[in-house]
Amino acid sequence: MQLPSDQIILFALFGGVFLFLLWGKWRYDLVAFIALLIALVLGVVPTEAAFSGFGHPATIIVGLVLIVSRGLMNSGAIDILTRKLMALDLKLGRHIAAMGALGAVLSAFMNNVAALALLMPVDMQAARKAGRKARTTLMPLAFATILGGMITLIGTPPNIIIASYREQALGTPYAMFDFAPVGLICAFVGILFVTFLGWRLIPRVDGDKDAEEDLKDLEEYVSELVVPENCPVVDKRIRDLDKQAEDADVSIVGLVRQKTRFSGYARHRKIQAGDVLVIEGGPQSLDQFRGALKLEFVGEQRHEKVASGGMSLLEVVVPQNSRIEGRSALSLQLLRRHGVTLLGVSRQGIRFRERVRRLDIEAGDILLLLGPTEQVEEVANWLGVLPLAERGLNVTQYKRAGLAAGIFAAAIGVASFGGLYLAVALAIVVAAYVILDIVPLQEVYSQVEWPVLVLLGSMIPLGTALEQAGGTALIAREIIEYTSGFHPAVILTVLMVVIMTLSDVLNNTATAVVGAPIAVDMANRLQVSPDPFLMAVAVAASCAFLTPIGHKNNTLIMGPGGYKFGDYWRMGLPLEVMIVAVSIPAILLFWPL
Repeated sequence: MQLPSDQIILFALFGGVFLFLLWGKWRYDLVAFIALLIALVLGVVPTEAAFSGFGHPATIIVGLVLIVSRGLMNSGAIDILTRKLMALDLKLGRHIAAMGALGAVLSAFMNNVAALALLMPVDMQAARKAGRKARTTLMPLAFATILGGMITLIGTPPNIIIASYREQALGTPYAMFDFAPVGLICAFVGILFVTFLGWRLIPRVDGDKDAEEDLKDLEEYVSELVVPENCPVVDKRIRDLDKQAEDADVSIVGLVRQKTRFSGYARHRKIQAGDVLVIEGGPQSLDQFRGALKLEFVGEQRHEKVASGGMSLLEVVVPQNSRIEGRSALSLQLLRRHGVTLLGVSRQGIRFRERVRRLDIEAGDILLLLGPTEQVEEVANWLGVLPLAERGLNVTQYKRAGLAAGIFAAAIGVASFGGLYLAVALAIVVAAYVILDIVPLQEVYSQVEWPVLVLLGSMIPLGTALEQAGGTALIAREIIEYTSGFHPAVILTVLMVVIMTLSDVLNNTATAVVGAPIAVDMANRLQVSPDPFLMAVAVAASCAFLTPIGHKNNTLIMGPGGYKFGDYWRMGLPLEVMIVAVSIPAILLFWPL
């Protein structure tokens, strides 16, 4: 069979893209963008469509969802849920079920990578408390967040791509919860599997140091938290806070009242408004403890009044001959003159008798600075200290949790009932978050995962060109010929297995871009509804459980869990088989041929 030249070129380009993605030497966005440029030079993608993918609704929605996810995290709306879950102190099986269910719910309404990034520290903290290795629970959690993303339109990029392609091919897109019937069944069955059987299939590594120990906070800080008026801890004794301190993984090491620091831990004393609790813990643990008990960082109220771009935490190391070496934050008037608080000091595990702001800083100390985003880095440069590698530290705005969640829920509700186009609704949420400083303007750009958007923007014109050149119809025809005589349900299963296999070794976004037009072409040739075929591609593109490269969530847990490449398929293969077995009947039930 003689193929047209355009088809030959496009198949060669897609083959090259897949090979380079498998090779992994070059990042996927660069590979896709170069392929687009080659297609433009060779004329198989028309010039007027060169960058149409970057303005495509799927690309815009993916970017907006990432920013909204950051807003929900910044506001503490998600942390409130995780904190309540951690307080339950569940046994292993129930912990996996609870974390998996929470991860699936979060992933349905925010980016599933962001949901996993949020829950990973919680899961690792629970593992430390229970004395077990994090590898036992991290893989079930990662798989659960992938499954949860299939429930709604915005849960995962493949769903967004499939919905957008349906609008292009059939005139109307899928709505927010059109994916829910099939997605809920897959998520429910998948979480049951990882809870009762899946975690038992993960290879055990005895005697080795748990890899998650390498990812603990670099140092424990000695910090101070102020007790404001009407705080729930007022009139409680220090010892009454032991449970909350344990849950947040911090230690209460002192109490300061009216410039007097009580000797020992003052565990028997009642707490008064205006007292300062001296806490030892990592940055995220300090922030969690502060939010749980409604305490305040020193100078927090002042920062909120002047921080037009939000507040930031910055970890810095003190080199020799820096401005702050041998001096204290008080002597430099760091807060009064420069608007930045020295929140914590880490010095090789030493606990200090002095107040943090009165402590003379030594070379080699690690400092935790708190201040307005636009000032804290400038002050760090003035002090002559060196920022540590970015660790994604944020000051959680617990007072705005209800507001952030309410805005998001209202926008999703309006979009779900057709009152607003989804991209417009999400854009309104982003604008509201920026205006209210829930997401500082600087974070709007830093939270967008640009490589994914470049991948999408590059692959969409290539996928459109392949469809217009008859390439996807050719693939559909070949699959149908090889399955000639079989019932359409069997052909649907074959399509799902092929797409799922591709997704295990390629980026799921790229797989959905290629798979969507193939699904419609197959349905048209079989003279059946295209909806079950599009749904099959959506499920298959998301369910990449065999390798650490198939989905970013699998990659995220590889280091913390100490997993090897070959560990994934042991739990992933039976899970994929189970997903195919339950999703095909569910698709045919809710989306008949």
